[in-house]
Amino acid sequence: MRSNPSDVPERCDDQTVTSSLPPERGLFCNRTLNLRSVRAIGYDMDYTLIHYHVDEWERAAFEHARAHLLTEGWPVADLAFDPDAFTLGLTFDLDLGNLVKATRFGYVVRAQHGAGVLSFDEQRRAYDGTVIELRDDRFEFMNTLFELSRASLWTQLVAMHDQTPLPGIHSYVGLYRAIDRALGVAHLEGALKQQIVDDPERFVDRDPGLIDTLHDQRLAGKQLLLVTNSEWWYTQKMMSWCFDGDMESGQTWRDLFDIVIVAAAKPRFFEEQGPVYRLVDEAAGHLEPHVGPLEAGEVYHGGNARMVEQALGHETSQFLYVGDHLFGDVHVTKDVLRWRTALIAREIEAEVRAAAEFADDEHHLRAGMTTKIDLEQQHAALRLRRRHLVVDGSDHADVDADIEALARQISAIDEAIAPLARAAAVQGNANWGPLMRAGADKSLFARQVEKYADVYTSRVSNFAPATPYGYLRAARGSLPHDTAE
Repeated sequence: MRSNPSDVPERCDDQTVTSSLPPERGLFCNRTLNLRSVRAIGYDMDYTLIHYHVDEWERAAFEHARAHLLTEGWPVADLAFDPDAFTLGLTFDLDLGNLVKATRFGYVVRAQHGAGVLSFDEQRRAYDGTVIELRDDRFEFMNTLFELSRASLWTQLVAMHDQTPLPGIHSYVGLYRAIDRALGVAHLEGALKQQIVDDPERFVDRDPGLIDTLHDQRLAGKQLLLVTNSEWWYTQKMMSWCFDGDMESGQTWRDLFDIVIVAAAKPRFFEEQGPVYRLVDEAAGHLEPHVGPLEAGEVYHGGNARMVEQALGHETSQFLYVGDHLFGDVHVTKDVLRWRTALIAREIEAEVRAAAEFADDEHHLRAGMTTKIDLEQQHAALRLRRRHLVVDGSDHADVDADIEALARQISAIDEAIAPLARAAAVQGNANWGPLMRAGADKSLFARQVEKYADVYTSRVSNFAPATPYGYLRAARGSLPHDTAE
């Protein structure tokens, strides 16, 4: 079951480990993390331990939500899901009905209303002086891949509502809430999850290195936890399908985890002191109230993170939680509990690959921009010199000629690098560009990752090369005044 290690080195910042994994499968560190000091690792399930084919899952969620809206009398039969139209890290503007991408400082760099992209002037008028602040009720952030179906419904229904108001909808806020209810029904009534359970091969993207990674962590003395918002019936079926066939004889997925918590209701699980129930009949799903510390080998419904801390007795810095939800798994865990955190973002793989393929063009783009900046500075200095000459009544014909010559050079460079700049802007997603960048700046998504995730990576099995004893060092941060190489 275990694969043989390769001698190909992989670098996690300044730490070299032996790995056969390509660069896009790396561990990307915001803060130094000594894995040896971690005593307990908690895992989310959906899009963390179990990855899904996004097109299939989100299309199914879209179709279930659309079916619910049809029963509400909405004319949505012709709506279609486009899996490539959106990406993580976008923001819903509930006041204006837009979908926007912002920089780490909250400034909008692209906005879409319905099916149309706002022009530069429209965007400037809409967001002049506006900063996207995620604590503002006006904005809702796309934290996970589960939001792709929501974005698809949002843009199409905004366009529809602008033409003819939808039944019972009087604002974009109301429209967003209606979409939220429709998606909630798809999840809570179980029809969507039953569809996945009935055909897991269609929906699940299996990771062959996952079980070995978890086994190694247990071998190194780590206590493993499963903390998921999914219900027991779904968790049991999906984990069994994904894990049991590759477990050692006589073992099941349950043998990998010291404690299993379902229906956790994250992020409240990390913030509040919720009640806990113990599963007493796994087949029927019967529960009974639980009093006292959590016990190894048991399955619990609900509860809270403080119970986990008390049961295991470790310091907060000795817990690592790994999940895909930027707010519910990473932000709250770091902000409230001060646990160590790891974000799983599968789309990082495509972004790193795209950047590697673009490396030569990126070099030419940077060189062109460096030359342009130098020429623009010369151009500005000449313009100021010309003003001095005009004021002094001196001849400035030669300076005018130099200014025109520099302007032509700058224009020529713009023409040469424009295709490269356009190609760089659409890496990752043709409509919205790279997940972690917004123009020349970091994206708002990247800022949240940087602030709350100690480590981010594309899948759990990427931890294998570092081993459970690894020391993951963050790179030295760059500053604008650092000397360029």
